[in-house]
Amino acid sequence: MHIPDGYLSPSTCAVMGAAMVPVLAVATKKVNKTFDKKDVSTMAIGSAFAFTIMMFNVPIPGGTTAHAVGATLLAIALGPWGASISLTIALLIQSLFFGDGGILALGANSFNMAFLAPFAGYGVYALLQKLKVGKVISSAVGAYIGINAAALATAIELGLQPVLFHAADGRALYFPYGLSQSIPAMMIAHLTVAGLVEAVITGLVVYYLMRAGEGNILYKFSYRLRGEAK
Repeated sequence: MHIPDGYLSPSTCAVMGAAMVPVLAVATKKVNKTFDKKDVSTMAIGSAFAFTIMMFNVPIPGGTTAHAVGATLLAIALGPWGASISLTIALLIQSLFFGDGGILALGANSFNMAFLAPFAGYGVYALLQKLKVGKVISSAVGAYIGINAAALATAIELGLQPVLFHAADGRALYFPYGLSQSIPAMMIAHLTVAGLVEAVITGLVVYYLMRAGEGNILYKFSYRLRGEAK
């Protein structure tokens, strides 16, 4: 799902980067109000988790791969605003040091995976919780929806490139495939493989966190899941 440099026009990268500025500004304000200084380590663990899980690519039909993100899991454990910051940091490190996602495309990748995914996933999770669905099932369904929302946004951003940016002879200047190709390519992979992997991982980790003992390093993540005050 990481978009490399050269696939999006500079103007698209600028717009997506600008869209993330208010998101991160609000996220920083929210986190400063609700998190203690000691919680910085918790967010760092969240970034490390997201960084690690995104590095494991699952083979899918067509000769390519997909990966989980962990966005909904972090949104449940840290809140969606905290998750947005943790995921953005993970994406920044990946783009700068590992070439996984473009530097210019960081805004687009962050918008998709650090904004849409955690907020969509957490929204579904919260809705299912109001309907008295179990936390494990709610988190798994939310994770499935969250990653597929991010995948759809990625497909649309890519598929619009040949429509909006092309030479006089119609030749695409950036990503060459339109929406009729980008959407099926992204969504089939994520609806059938990556989304299921994301759901299973999220559900299993939530199940574990709900039972984490006080001496466990992950205990600090679990107070939201147990319904306790921090």
